[in-house]
Amino acid sequence: MTRTAGGKRRAHRSRTVFTAGAAAAGLLFVTTGCGNGDDGPGEAAGGVPVVEKGKLTTCTHLPYPPFQFEQDGKIVGFDVALVDLVAKDLQVEQKILDTPFENFKTGAFLNSGECDLAAAGMTITDERRKNVDFSVPYFDATQALLASRKSGVTTLAEVKAEKLKLGAQAETTGESYATGQGFDPVAFESSDAVLNGLRTGQVDAVVIDYPVVRGWLKDKANAEAFTLGQNIETGEQYGFSVKKGNDKLRAAIDKAIRDAKADGTYDKIYEQWIGPLPKGRS
Repeated sequence: MTRTAGGKRRAHRSRTVFTAGAAAAGLLFVTTGCGNGDDGPGEAAGGVPVVEKGKLTTCTHLPYPPFQFEQDGKIVGFDVALVDLVAKDLQVEQKILDTPFENFKTGAFLNSGECDLAAAGMTITDERRKNVDFSVPYFDATQALLASRKSGVTTLAEVKAEKLKLGAQAETTGESYATGQGFDPVAFESSDAVLNGLRTGQVDAVVIDYPVVRGWLKDKANAEAFTLGQNIETGEQYGFSVKKGNDKLRAAIDKAIRDAKADGTYDKIYEQWIGPLPKGRS
């Protein structure tokens, strides 16, 4: 089940999508709905267990640009590119399942054997660590306030003082942060729904990850309609999650991230999907 903007719930059926890397490899398999395919579980290079032979199955929640989103019929983005490196090391192909974000906190799809790992721009928190094991951090994140220009606000304090409506994506740290600041934010199912809520006036401002906001503002219409407000430092770091105790896969993910940072691959992927490297890095 997936939370909608009004706090109601609707049935959600996971669907299989494919990465640009998989498409380039000429894969012919097509799957819909839930399940692990006909091949069943297997082992990747190094004896790493996988839920489907020859595949590294990733649970994500689409869309969440620039981390994972559909472009020209393929699923691409920062997270996708990093997990493709893991899959390459394991001599398998990445396969992506679009699933409800709320299940990432519980590790439900990992525990059920539907996915090997979860990758969705997900912040590492102590609460989530109770249910899943995280990789080493792969991204330092901040939140940002984006407001309609007509609202005239640029800070959360102004949103509160003007008694304006604030929105956030459901089950995210942005929503948690807003709640912790005394707001009762309108919860939207996806980042696309957050943006649409701002466009249609359902909310006056939103709190969401800064890279997502920056991606939105590349669109001229968005840049004209919205104002980028305060940057909110929350000390967040993103990690990929695996089932509790899946140490072999976690170690393989950690190795791929560290190797990519050491040989410059990480920087190239960062610049491609996020933008210029943070100050102090080259």
